[in-house]
Formats: sequence, C-alpha cells, structure tokens
Amino acid sequence: DIVNTARPDEKAIMTYVSSFYHAFSGAQKAETAANRICKVLAVNQENEHLMEDYEKLASDLLEWIKRTIPWLEDRSPQKTIQEMQQKLEDFRDYRRVHKPPKVQEKCQLEINFNTLQTKLRLSNRPAFMPSEGKMVSDINNGWQHLEQAEKGYEEWLLNEIRRLERLDHLAEKFRQKASIHEAWTEGKEAMLKQKDYETATLSDIKALIRKHEAFESDLAAHQDRVEQIAAIAQELNELDYYDSPSVNARCQKICDQWDVLGSLTHSRREALEKTEKQLETIDELHLEYAKRAAPFNNWMESAMEDLQDMFIVHTIEEIEGLIAAHDQFKSTLPDADKEREAILGIQREAQRIADFNSIKLSGNNPYTSVTPQIINSKWERVQQLVPKRDHALLDEQSKQQSNEHLRRQFASQANIVGPWIQTKME
Repeated sequence: DIVNTARPDEKAIMTYVSSFYHAFSGAQKAETAANRICKVLAVNQENEHLMEDYEKLASDLLEWIKRTIPWLEDRSPQKTIQEMQQKLEDFRDYRRVHKPPKVQEKCQLEINFNTLQTKLRLSNRPAFMPSEGKMVSDINNGWQHLEQAEKGYEEWLLNEIRRLERLDHLAEKFRQKASIHEAWTEGKEAMLKQKDYETATLSDIKALIRKHEAFESDLAAHQDRVEQIAAIAQELNELDYYDSPSVNARCQKICDQWDVLGSLTHSRREALEKTEKQLETIDELHLEYAKRAAPFNNWMESAMEDLQDMFIVHTIEEIEGLIAAHDQFKSTLPDADKEREAILGIQREAQRIADFNSIKLSGNNPYTSVTPQIINSKWERVQQLVPKRDHALLDEQSKQQSNEHLRRQFASQANIVGPWIQTKME
C-alpha cells in the first residue's frame, strides 16, 4: 500500500511504524525470556551434572574405602619374612600408587560439593542433600577409619617383621646348638652300652673309672647347652614360630636322648664300681690263694722228695724209726687235704664271683704260678707215693726182721762154740 502510493498517509505510516514497533518489541521480550529460561535450564543441568558426579565419585570412593579397610585391618601373620616383606611392599605400593589418586578424588569431591552448594544458594535453590550414607561427613568418617587402619597396619607389619627376624635368629641359633649337641652325642650311647669292663683287670677297671669320671664332667658341662636348646624352643613356641612342630620334635628327641645318656651314664658308673668291688674281692682271694698255695706247694714238693728218698738201714730200730716217721707223716695228710680243699675253695670262690657277675677273668692268678691243676697233680703224686713208701718200708722191715733172726741164730751158736774154742785154745 505504501509503495504503490505516491504520497503515503502520514497517519497510516505512523500506524504501520507503531505496529512494527509493537511487533518487534514483543519479539525481543520473548527472546529475552527464552534466553533466561535457557540460562536457568543450563544452570539446572550443570547442577544436576555436579550432583551426579558427586554421587558417582562418592559411591566409588566409599566402595574403595570399604574394600581397602578390611585389607588394612587384616592382621593374619605370615610364616616367613619374605611373605611379610611382600605385604610391606604391597602396603608401600598402596601408599605410593593407589592412595594419592583417591586423595585427589576426595578433594575434588569436596570442591564439587562446595561449588554445587554455592551455586544452588546463588540461584535461590534448596541445598543439595546427597543420598543416605554419602554425605561429606560420611566420607570423612570413612577416610578417618581408613587412615587409622592404615596407621595400625604399618605398625603391625613392622612389628611382625621384627618378630619374624627374631624368630629366624632364634631358629638359626636353635639349629646351630642342636647340631653341635647332636654331633657331640653321636656314638655316646654305644660307648656307654659297651661291656668292656667284663674282661678288664683291676688296673684296667680303675682306668675305665677315671675315664668315665672325665666323661661325666663333660656330660655335666653339656647340661647348659641342652637347657639353652629347650629354652629357645620354648621361646619359639611363645612367639608362634611357624615351624614349631619340627622344632619341638627335634628338641624332644634331644631331651629324650639326654635322659637316656644320663641313665646309661649312671648305669655304667654303677656297673664299673660294682665290677671294681668284685675284682678287688677276687684280687684279695687271689692274694690269699697265693699266700697259702706257695707253702702248701713247697710242702708237697718236700713230701714227694721225702717219699722218694732212698734209705739204707741196718737194724730193726732204724726201720721202725722210719716207719714211725712215715706214720706220723700219714697222720698229717687229712689236715693237708683240708688245706688243699681250702686253697682250691678260694680259687673256686673267685671263679664263682666272676661267673655270677659275667666277669671274664683274663689269664692266671697274677700273684703265683701255682695253679689248682698243679696242686691237684702234685697231691695225686703224693697220694701215689705214700703206698709205695709203705710197701718199701714194710719190705725193709721184713728184711731187717729176717736179718735179726739170722743174727740171733748166729749169736746163739757162736755163744756156744766160742767159749769151747777158747777153752781148747787155753
């Protein structure tokens, strides 16, 4: 209308301009309103995004804390230093690698929370309330619990490592002392069980007793080591050493063997002392035997010499004197036989003591060379010579009696013829 009109109406122009003005003015208000709505929506979306981020971060952080605290509160001791060292390395990795990002997450969470609350307050919006259990205070409480567990865990790890180091030291000390003791005891039982004293002489047995006394002193000196071994084993048990069963078994074996050695030592001393007394008794019997056997042997040798002695007599008186002396000798034979039995009884008693106590006597009587066999042999010889002497004396007596008769006959006839011859001569 305006373009096709040569001179537009002023009022129409004013009306059009006014319409344009009103139209454009309304559009601007709508755009402003829209912009404002967009801003509000953007702020709300950002706030919701911050809320979602907070919830997710809080959930992840609380879940990590929940997983980590049981690990830090686990106080299950390990058996070896290597295993505990690995635990310590894991803990150091946690402190060095795993925890720092979580510290940053916690800080970021608090920053996001404060930023969100500030924005909500500036927008006249109600304050943000996280889900139950995801408050900043809940996170702080969980974090404090985490750090307390962390502090106690590190202290426990170091104490455990020190304990295991002491246990290793004690265990090594136990093994060294046990090895030394076991090396010392090797062969001792066999030595204490041997019965060398059964074939020993009195001088040998005294030497064995002196040797045994030296061993007893050595045994007493080792008592301290056995007590130390038992004390170390006890300490290892109290400190909960992982290999306590084998330590206890080895310690028990050592203690049992020690008791056996003590018992065998006591038994051997008793056996040696008993054998010494028995050998002393046997030695005294041997000495008594020697003291009595020597004169008796000399008597038998003299008797045999006398019984075999040649005799020359010329009268009945002489032979009767020899017979009387021989009868006197024969009267002493019962007492001599008793002495012989007594001497042999001494030897038998010595042998009986030896046999009863399983003592093997070595060699003959050290105090004499006169054996029971020699005594019996010479006694049998005496017994054989006595009747021979009887016969010889009786034969000589008969001979002298016959001679006496002939002398008497000669004398009788000579006494007759003698005076007759004398008379004739005169």
